[in-house]
Amino acid sequence: MPQLDTVLLEQAHGSLLLDAQAQLEKYRLVIGKMEAIALKQEESRDFIHGLIREL
Repeated sequence: MPQLDTVLLEQAHGSLLLDAQAQLEKYRLVIGKMEAIALKQEESRDFIHGLIREL
């Protein structure tokens, strides 16, 4: 993940701007973990098609 200067988080109750180095490091860690467990593009497509077939 590229180094980010700021992150804007949009939430139901408003926006939150992360700009402190410690906050950004935690954000990068979470995003990295999500990327590691996410399905690849082809796997995602196959998964969605499988769900559609089950309907």
